[in-house]
Amino acid sequence: MPRPADAEYVARYLSQDERCEIARLHDLGWSVRAIGRRLDRAPSTISRELARNRDPKTGHYLPHHAHTQAWVRQRRPKPSKIAADPRLRAWVRYMLKQRLSPEQISGRLKVRFPDDESMRISHETIYQSLLVYPRGELTRELKVHLRSGRTTRKSRGTRTNKHSRITDAVSIHDRPEEVEDRKIPGHHEGDLIKGSLASNSAVGTIVERHSGFVTLIHLPEGWAAEKVAAAVSAEMSQLPAWFAKTLTWDRGTEMARHTDITAATGIKVYFADPYSPQQRPSNENTNGLLREYMPKGTDLSVHTREDLDAIAKQLNNRPRKRLGFHTPAEVFAKLLAEDQTKGVATTP
Repeated sequence: MPRPADAEYVARYLSQDERCEIARLHDLGWSVRAIGRRLDRAPSTISRELARNRDPKTGHYLPHHAHTQAWVRQRRPKPSKIAADPRLRAWVRYMLKQRLSPEQISGRLKVRFPDDESMRISHETIYQSLLVYPRGELTRELKVHLRSGRTTRKSRGTRTNKHSRITDAVSIHDRPEEVEDRKIPGHHEGDLIKGSLASNSAVGTIVERHSGFVTLIHLPEGWAAEKVAAAVSAEMSQLPAWFAKTLTWDRGTEMARHTDITAATGIKVYFADPYSPQQRPSNENTNGLLREYMPKGTDLSVHTREDLDAIAKQLNNRPRKRLGFHTPAEVFAKLLAEDQTKGVATTP
């Protein structure tokens, strides 16, 4: 086998010249630490190199043989980190079944095991294990838990439905400035996801912008304006006042009774511009996630309130990249704890 050229090695690997220098200095009686300082390498690197590549008969270090063997080892197929670590593999499998994306899994492992380097894995390695390897370290059935089967984003296209004029609608452009940067909790985005035309069914979705906390609105009697107003009011009235300040919706006819919501809850309702889903990014993203549970063209009335609560719980326990891979539920719980602490501190 031809001896590999030094150009094939990146800086973190010992070069052939370095191995020859190790042999020369070792024969002169230099210590491992002294050789390491000379080559600007860790003493452990020098020690492993000498131990691994001695002649079994003479005990002498063989630099040219060592370099060739290193080249062979670098090209030898290795099991991936997932295949080699049962504990890591079990956690990745568990989180895939919770419908977390590979990126969320990678980030969440850092949060859950902050001091355990063995529980680090890149999202690309997870994708490779799922989609690339012929046999796959992660079994075929887990692939269905990937959040999307697409490799590119699907165009949303242009909405064709018409929006009726809503009386007393206040534009999104008149919202308080504090809504924009997500730093202040209590500002929500809402929408309907609709089922098949035959069923005329829908589910209301509300997302708090600061935490990403999701509330799903059960609409068993349809999505006429009075039904939506009553259901939204019932859900939002359960939230603390500091967590229920504003609600931004699109201009669908289901919000024609928005003044009823404000009267019942004190929440100010604002309306996005027509055909502008990008003005409600949190809600649009959540609606995409919900389609994993409620595919388009299906009858959404089959989902009970308990079903919706279970789905919302799953979404609220998914780690989010913008939250440092903490979950909306964790952020909301922290906000509640801070509010209770303030309440205790101000009690006479």
